[in-house]
Amino acid sequence: MPTKLTLFFDATCPLCVREMRALKRRDHSNAIQFIDIFSERFDDFPEIDAVSAAERLHAYDDKGQLFTGLDVTYQAWRIVGKGYLYAFTRWPLFRPVFDWLYVKFAKHRYRLSGWLTGKNRCDRCRID
Repeated sequence: MPTKLTLFFDATCPLCVREMRALKRRDHSNAIQFIDIFSERFDDFPEIDAVSAAERLHAYDDKGQLFTGLDVTYQAWRIVGKGYLYAFTRWPLFRPVFDWLYVKFAKHRYRLSGWLTGKNRCDRCRID
């Protein structure tokens, strides 16, 4: 199956890596391509600002549309058949609140990783 989503993520963040592993386990048709923003593969996407990519998730769908933040999360989980887990975060009434929370989470993800996993950062963890 062709790639439906090219997802850019931070492989030094234990929580980010944990979610990418969960997505990859459910992506039976390999519809999502995972790109570590600190890898050489990221260099193939010069149109994506590295600082911005480090601040929030970015992804391209198969039509070239760029998604960021929770829109990426929703699209990725939708592709693996679990979009309902995040659909409510995209509802117009809740969207601004969840987008604000996501920005706060992303800004403090290393500290949160430390609290939740015992590890603030990893040395470019693998997702496979």
